Amino acid sequence: MTSREIVKAIVGLAPAPRCGLWLGNPHPDSWPGLHRYFGTRTEEEFRRKLGDDFRWISPSFAESTFPDPALKGIFNWNWAAGKASHGQAGPLADIEDPAELARFDWPDPRRLDFSETLRALDEAGPHYRASGFWTPFFHDLMDFFGMEAYFIKMRTHPEVVEAATDRVCGFYFEANERFLDLAGDRVDAYFFGNDFGTQLDLMISPALFDRFILPWFRKLTDQARRRGYQVVLHSCGSIHRVIPKLIAAGVNCLHPLQAKAAHMDAETLARDFGGKIAFLGGVDTQRVLPLGSPEEVKREVRRVRSVLGPHLILSPSHEAILPDVPPRNVAAMAEAALEEP
Repeated sequence: MTSREIVKAIVGLAPAPRCGLWLGNPHPDSWPGLHRYFGTRTEEEFRRKLGDDFRWISPSFAESTFPDPALKGIFNWNWAAGKASHGQAGPLADIEDPAELARFDWPDPRRLDFSETLRALDEAGPHYRASGFWTPFFHDLMDFFGMEAYFIKMRTHPEVVEAATDRVCGFYFEANERFLDLAGDRVDAYFFGNDFGTQLDLMISPALFDRFILPWFRKLTDQARRRGYQVVLHSCGSIHRVIPKLIAAGVNCLHPLQAKAAHMDAETLARDFGGKIAFLGGVDTQRVLPLGSPEEVKREVRRVRSVLGPHLILSPSHEAILPDVPPRNVAAMAEAALEEP
């Protein structure tokens, strides 16, 4: 079986000859050290050398997708204004009437250019292709309102939050429609991300999650599934309480399994959700990968694999390998992940 076939089987909860491997998305500052250690020059050369099965190829991160920066409209507000944190008040913080949203320069998906991403998908070889817009609508709204204003307005002005959510998610939905129409079977999974949890629990109550998150969440997963794609969701933090809702909404695979977050350890996930959803991640990036020895890393990989396998793609418990992770530990993770079961 090719890497593509193996990961498709894992995510589809079908038999596979081994667990999968994804090296994540190393931080830009990590690449020089990784290339020096492994003797590689490009990201693809690095991934092939270590046996990576998974390719994340999203139009969200291709510069040419937005040929004119103004296309991002309000999505460019964050950078243009130099916003420093989620908590800082955003341009929607004081809005109390949904009609006021019309004065913002919302982006037009008709002007997006997907040629670079389509070319990368064509060049992905025998590897699993995760794609689609990253669609971090929870974070976008948190930025546009400011975290505190966003959560308060869910109570005081729910109609404003719902209207803003329609604006943001409507853009992503239409952008995905246009992209996926062109991508066709070059894509295996819709991979999108919203961090719903903290280290201890959800950021909002399950009731607010049901009202403000799930309606568009279901539309986005349905958009992918009606095209025959698998759905991979990224959410950092402790999201244990809503995993059943995510499964019911059509998520096939959960990433990154933040190992030290409450109730997100391998044993709890296996006990409560094993056989119902595939897992991507699980290798602790808070202690083991940055601070452990290569042998400790290998032991942890083998432990996670023994608990969460066989429907598991081993990967760091945060998609970005930071510069504090020694390259020798990246090598150890890859070696142990690809060992014969």
